[in-house]
Amino acid sequence: MKLIEHIYPVGAPPERLDRFISSREPDLTRSAVQRLIEVGKVAVNGAPARPSLKLKGGERVVLEIPPPVPAAPAAEQIPLEILYEDHDLIVISKPAGMSVHPGAGRRAGTLVNALLGHCTDLSGIGGEVRPGIVHRIDKDTTGVLVAAKNDRAHQGLAHQFREHSIKRVYAALVYGSPRSDKGSIESDIGRHPSDRKRMSGAARRGKRAVTHWKVAGRYGQVTALELRLETGRTHQIRVHLSEAGHPLLGDPVYGGAGRLPGLRDPVLRALVRALGRQALHARTLGFVHPVSGEYLEFSAPLPEDMQRILDYLRSRVELSIMNFEC
Repeated sequence: MKLIEHIYPVGAPPERLDRFISSREPDLTRSAVQRLIEVGKVAVNGAPARPSLKLKGGERVVLEIPPPVPAAPAAEQIPLEILYEDHDLIVISKPAGMSVHPGAGRRAGTLVNALLGHCTDLSGIGGEVRPGIVHRIDKDTTGVLVAAKNDRAHQGLAHQFREHSIKRVYAALVYGSPRSDKGSIESDIGRHPSDRKRMSGAARRGKRAVTHWKVAGRYGQVTALELRLETGRTHQIRVHLSEAGHPLLGDPVYGGAGRLPGLRDPVLRALVRALGRQALHARTLGFVHPVSGEYLEFSAPLPEDMQRILDYLRSRVELSIMNFEC
């Protein structure tokens, strides 16, 4: 049984208990929250409560979350952009909107479902829900990802990820213009102390995270960055860039979406709004083949939505240069 505790903020307007829990636990539907309350798995200040209870400030809300019951994902015939495949592993370019593996409220349409539909078998080390999965990228981040087809490949790749010997290069579009042309960001990243949807460099119990970056292009209010991961924590790049004052364009969680009105160019605002996600792409993945010992490296071009923004930014700079020369 997993226990989760929330404190309703003092001074906040009154809010129904079920609404408050749903806002803090995005993986739980409103109906799931109500069921937990009805079966006595939610306590307010140590006492059972009703879903309609109005919280007024300072209440201690504790949830008991039953352990998930693993369910074997179903194989689905979902098209995959395959960059490489052999008997031991498969490398794909993941599109935006596809989760890597099933989770709460998400049983279909994931990369695992697609891999099961394409491969005859996958490494069982990841368990029933995550077969073959060695690493992840966020649902709305695009780019290169490797999966293991057998346990030997899985163990070999996992070792390289643990040793941070994997080459991982990302392309990003961020707000603002960093003062220098390159640098590194290091912090301990963990679950945000008050918002469980987010990670933070101010977490009480974080893990070391290091991101190296350099400027690939400056375009006024927007900068293109190339980033290289030394570690691979959840939301690492998104957290590091946001806390450095340069959140990713369109990031709905770490501040990018909130800066949209600040873009002076209406065309650029429209392009970012159409993006509808963080402007982050896992461009390059390099590793030693866990069976053959050969070094392999794969890259995927920018997705169309990010490329449109970059093309527009470059055209605007070129036009400015032409006008200056005239």
